[in-house]
Amino acid sequence: MEAPHLSVLSAGPGATIQDGGRFGLRRYGLTPAGPMDWTAFRTANLALGNAADDAALEIGPGGIELVNAGPGPVGVAFCGGGFSWFRDGQLVGAAARLVLAPGAHLAARPGVAGIFTYLAVAGGLRTPVELGSRATDARAGIGGLNGGILRAGDRLPLAEGAAAPLDEAMIVAPWLRPDLDAPLRVILGPQDDYFDAAALDLFFSAPFKVTAGDRMAYRLDGAAIAHSRGYNIVSDGVALGAIQIAGDKKPLVLMADHPPTGGYPKLGHIARADIGRLAQLRPGRTCRFAQVSAETARQALLALKEAVATTHSFCRPLRRVVALAGLPAPDRSPWSGAGNRRPR
Repeated sequence: MEAPHLSVLSAGPGATIQDGGRFGLRRYGLTPAGPMDWTAFRTANLALGNAADDAALEIGPGGIELVNAGPGPVGVAFCGGGFSWFRDGQLVGAAARLVLAPGAHLAARPGVAGIFTYLAVAGGLRTPVELGSRATDARAGIGGLNGGILRAGDRLPLAEGAAAPLDEAMIVAPWLRPDLDAPLRVILGPQDDYFDAAALDLFFSAPFKVTAGDRMAYRLDGAAIAHSRGYNIVSDGVALGAIQIAGDKKPLVLMADHPPTGGYPKLGHIARADIGRLAQLRPGRTCRFAQVSAETARQALLALKEAVATTHSFCRPLRRVVALAGLPAPDRSPWSGAGNRRPR
């Protein structure tokens, strides 16, 4: 009997396999990878009863279309980014848990907001483990399928018995509808002493616009944040959410595929509780920042993790299929690399 799998019929740029990330290897030059929006990623997994960090699909603004090409039903869950999901051509919604019969098609199309959506499969994807993780690091050619971006014809291996044991449901978790206009919380450091009080006040009072980005970094434009001690430092370790200010005085926020080290001063770091919200901002969206203490950021992260752990309590019976009439046209906003300047 043929092994259970999903077959990719089409995939836009940025569709990859991710799990919780590849850790402990930055000293060898390897990025952690993992999801851009960890809250949506975990929600999709937990809606199926998977482990929070099981391997799942991260789908970029080009969307994806798949078919259950295996011999039996497959349980799936999807959410994140305001995408529209269709089963056999019928609109299901933006966040749901479904069972795909053999031969059933599932497609995601970009909606009016968001960059990334996630598709989890009951039992998790069973792609090869490389260096302790299934996460795709496309630049290094590690993880996922052939170390790269998904494309038409790829077969996604599933766990045996991947049918969902639970009823089909909508996922109505409130954290999937964040306020994208709320300030992003920032913890200062470790090189905030490279900026005087006037520069810090400007950073926390001025709006910034997302101009470009990818899984490595998001580039922001707005007020010029001047350095008081120059913009070159001895390269040191960098982390997810680091806000580098290079010689052009513009913020560059490091994301899931950030490099292990960097040589520009880091004014601060985006609180991990807000990383997913930043990841979903399309080019042209404006954001603001608010300074918080490390303890405040820690408490916000713990509270969000505890909320996401209750995903099952936010699953409701699936509604009748919505008619396609009146559905907004997909947003075709361009999505490019993070500009000419890269983190270093």
